[in-house]
Amino acid sequence: MNMKIDPWSALNIDDYSKLFDEFGIQPFDDMVREIENPHKFMSRKIIFGHRNYDRITDAMNNNKPFSVMSGFMPSGKIHLGHKMVMEEIIWHQQQGADAFVGIADREAHAVRGMSWERCSDIGINEYIISLIALGFEPNGHIYFQSKSEQVKDLAFELSSKANYSELSAIYGFTGETNVAHMLSAVTQSADILHPQLEEYGGPKPTVIPVGSDQDPHIRLTRGLGHKMNMFKIEGREDKKGNHYLSIRSKAAPEEALKEIAERIPGQTKLFEGHVDVLDATDFDTLMKIVQDVELEFGGYAFVPPSSTYHRFMSGLQGGKMSSSVPESYISLTEDPKGAGKKVKRAKTGGRMTLEEQKKLGGEPEKCSVYEMFLFHLVDDDEELAQIYTECRDGTRMCGHCKALAAERTEKFLKEHQELREVAKDRLDEYGL
Repeated sequence: MNMKIDPWSALNIDDYSKLFDEFGIQPFDDMVREIENPHKFMSRKIIFGHRNYDRITDAMNNNKPFSVMSGFMPSGKIHLGHKMVMEEIIWHQQQGADAFVGIADREAHAVRGMSWERCSDIGINEYIISLIALGFEPNGHIYFQSKSEQVKDLAFELSSKANYSELSAIYGFTGETNVAHMLSAVTQSADILHPQLEEYGGPKPTVIPVGSDQDPHIRLTRGLGHKMNMFKIEGREDKKGNHYLSIRSKAAPEEALKEIAERIPGQTKLFEGHVDVLDATDFDTLMKIVQDVELEFGGYAFVPPSSTYHRFMSGLQGGKMSSSVPESYISLTEDPKGAGKKVKRAKTGGRMTLEEQKKLGGEPEKCSVYEMFLFHLVDDDEELAQIYTECRDGTRMCGHCKALAAERTEKFLKEHQELREVAKDRLDEYGL
């Protein structure tokens, strides 16, 4: 199939299962049962896929350190799609994650040609204020890429492991792509990995909640993190069929391998470039030893970042949601009554006539108004199920749904905008 995903252009995916086959994204269904109080995006299958989220559930269920990180390019109005990511960040923060939010002004400057001043204005007045209003706690970290020395220094380090061929294969870059655009991609990797720096507690599982269009950043980062690490642990088998673990050096100092061999309990064999662990050793214990030694010898010992992937909301008029078409989306800063009118004009899954609606029932799967209920406007699962059933049975008419969705949209925006006013006075709590 050779599907190409581009993080910088609109993407419409009709069959999300293709992402499982093409890019190795795993279905999220099995993860939900491991989570005590899953977010509604999880239980409603809005979050459909993941990479290594089991590391996050293990951390949550066993009170281990973990972090959550995502970011926003400050190039336009904040809308309900951004709200989804913010809610996922905040939910993970509430589960105990150290939370990081990056404002990708380097990306906006390189890819969209935005001025630094405009990036700052949009970043604060659109994204950060709404993030705080939605419940992001001040013990988290909010930063601009251009002002984070840690992110910029790490991006420089990571760029030594990236090359044009790799970036071209992942992103489709060509000879016409400017270097700043390429650097912005590597900076995204630095965003994702920097929660594992020593000043934030060192290596730990980190989850990146994103739409599937952002998966190229995840794949690049996992590859670069692997290249940066001094060691890898492999499962091996000897001539007699016995299985054992082998710690392989990737240009690590010879002394580091010796140190690892000395710290591992049980029988080991030290060779040039690797240490074989011949006795049964708990993998987590072994990993901790390797990480500790790598850090002592100046390495990073990055844990491959985890990720979750959510479905895209469609536009209010059907098709793609587009920032260039205001009628297709609801901005969190627009006039509530105007937003309500947009909802009343939205495309539904209703039939052509009232008679057909009563006879055949509606199609909520094709309805942008039902999608508003599913994603944002109905928290109670029983109420949502009732709306769905009545629509399918033909006992609920589109006008009723539109009126209810418009009313709840106006109520949410009014309350959110009041909370935004409070958030403006709290920026100093977040170091802004």
